[in-house]
Amino acid sequence: MAFLTPLDMRLLDEWQRYLPLVARPFATMAQMLNETEEEVLMRLVQLRDSGTMARVGATCRPNTVGASTLAALAVPEWRIEEVAQIVGSEPGVNHSYLREDEWNIWFVATAPDADSLAEILERIAERSGLRVLNLPLQRAFNVDLGFRLEGPRHVLKLDQPADLDAIRDGDRAILQALTDGLPLVPQPFAEIGARLGMTEDEVIARIAALSEARIITRMGIIVRHRALGWRSNAMVTWKMPLDQVEAAGKALIGHPGVTLCYERRLSEGWEHPLFCMVHAKTRSEALEVIAGAAALPELAGAEPRVLFSVRCFKQTGAMLQARPALEAAE
Repeated sequence: MAFLTPLDMRLLDEWQRYLPLVARPFATMAQMLNETEEEVLMRLVQLRDSGTMARVGATCRPNTVGASTLAALAVPEWRIEEVAQIVGSEPGVNHSYLREDEWNIWFVATAPDADSLAEILERIAERSGLRVLNLPLQRAFNVDLGFRLEGPRHVLKLDQPADLDAIRDGDRAILQALTDGLPLVPQPFAEIGARLGMTEDEVIARIAALSEARIITRMGIIVRHRALGWRSNAMVTWKMPLDQVEAAGKALIGHPGVTLCYERRLSEGWEHPLFCMVHAKTRSEALEVIAGAAALPELAGAEPRVLFSVRCFKQTGAMLQARPALEAAE
């Protein structure tokens, strides 16, 4: 685990959400922390450069702006490095992990639209010569990975739909900038506005509107959990009748240790519709959480399939605007 100063801990623990939507957000944070704006910015730059923090920015509700999916490949051990590079060369792939399973390389792909997303999957299949297991999101129970380092986690309320009518021309560019990460300067919204031909006030107003419309789910510090000691992380999938999924998903989001939970479409070779993530510091701690989840009445008879993360190949913000692909290794 990276060395963290007391200020680092407070920044990471208290500012994973609710970034102030004001001209100088880091000055407002500094005032609340009894620090200087300069010191806060310096620590954020250090946290980013050390790999402890991914960015200061936003996460968007899935499939509201653009299209996304979770996909996997069953890769022979001797080809793992090669295929991981093929997957990672796609700008639309924002997360890629090696997991303990026959389907061992898992990745999240995001694109501006469904056709562009299909092209990403087709290129990966063609370049790797392997079948891509495509498991689109059916229903989300909790998709907010922000949680206090020392205290209860947050559960994102998904009982109200996002207001897609709130999206305006130019919003996608703002969301891409927030997904890439705010510039760590005193007036980040002004800098984004200058890039996009907008005023600072216009950028702040649009972010506020997109947050109110439940398209932006979180504004704040996006941490890298493995760097903070959460190294025994498992994706747990559950085989169960489809009419049991809703009750099981709602039960799982209330179970301590479960951080994400969602239903995905079944596919040939994959019969586990319910997914959840368990983030823990040790394998035994993760297994204890999973055993407790399996004992929930709503999961009676469900068959768990536990895929521990072995290695993170890629972790970036989602692609909401088209970008050129990187050249894959021969």
